[in-house]
Amino acid sequence: MPQLCDLAIHVNGQQIFFLNQKILSAYSGKFKKIIRQEKRKSQIKISSIGIDNFPGGPDGFEMVSRFCYNHGEIKITVSNVALLHSCAVFLGMTENLSTGNLLKQTETFLDGVIDWSWHDIIASLKSCESFFTYSDTSGLVEKLIFSLLEKLAQNSDIATLIASSSSSSSSPETASRFRFSSSAKTTPESNKPGSSSKQWWFDDLIVLPPMIIEKGGAKGTVLYSRADYAGLASTAVHGVSRNSFSCRGLFSVLRVVSGFGLTRDCRAKLEKLIGAMLDQATLDDLLVSGHDDRGVFDVNLVIRLIRIFVNGDFLSPQKLKKVGRLIDKYLCEISPDQNLKTSKLLGVAESLPDSARDCFDGVYKAIDIYLQIEVECHLNLAIGMVWLTSLLAFV
Repeated sequence: MPQLCDLAIHVNGQQIFFLNQKILSAYSGKFKKIIRQEKRKSQIKISSIGIDNFPGGPDGFEMVSRFCYNHGEIKITVSNVALLHSCAVFLGMTENLSTGNLLKQTETFLDGVIDWSWHDIIASLKSCESFFTYSDTSGLVEKLIFSLLEKLAQNSDIATLIASSSSSSSSPETASRFRFSSSAKTTPESNKPGSSSKQWWFDDLIVLPPMIIEKGGAKGTVLYSRADYAGLASTAVHGVSRNSFSCRGLFSVLRVVSGFGLTRDCRAKLEKLIGAMLDQATLDDLLVSGHDDRGVFDVNLVIRLIRIFVNGDFLSPQKLKKVGRLIDKYLCEISPDQNLKTSKLLGVAESLPDSARDCFDGVYKAIDIYLQIEVECHLNLAIGMVWLTSLLAFV
């Protein structure tokens, strides 16, 4: 055993692995370099090293260890490929060390993403949440998002997407390309009471973490041109406009495509669809991250949606009051934002007619919170100036 396990590796300060130096060095350039450097420093046989910020923590490291001890073989699936790829990048597991190394295997697997089902891509993206920085920097997140947009762009016929989604439990090795079918009976979700096969599709996007949903094509490693993203996003929106989706599903679509250079016309069409059913929205739906005014939330978007709703046809008093209650909750949610301009806060409040509210308690509460934050900010600034003045006088 001393000969087999001659190195203790502390992973993220959470767990210790006892492994063999030669076996790890045969596959990992990072380990090979660390071990060589440590030997030069100590001039003796090293016994332990520490690794921090390892993607996936002990679970990720255990999978990599199994790969090394199994002569470079491991079962790769849509659920673990993102983690294995990130680990391989982190450890420098390239072809320079071993033919068919882990990085090559995961890249080959990911090349088949075009054959993955809708749910396969969603599952793989979801798995990136705990090690997002690594999967994002390597371009993996962008690759998966681009593939997701391709699915949206290529399948405006929802029945086609449903046929593919029914194979969500299968791996890319067995999953076929999208099959053109007019039947949705094979999809469990379509059999839910009160559900529509045209509504659950984009609702699947809700399971994705916000940092993935709102990632723009211009950020991180650019694998594809902005024109490619813009074209796919616009095509996806065109397909959406021809079908019926839930309000939450449309908000998810907006989050996904808004960062990819969506044309003004396509964005307007998508916002028109959302605004028409604003009475079905929830507070979480409205909390879209802001970009233009450095604020926490995209207040301008909500103002546009309110105006579309108010100016829509067949507007009932019940729907109007429901939106009024929703917007008052939204006002209270955004009012603590220190970067929120007064004009924006009032703009949201004044976008609704008076008939949308039985009383203005919600508006007054939001304004009160906003003013308290403003007073505190100015007070802190004043205290800071007094402290600085006193310090300068002392010096």
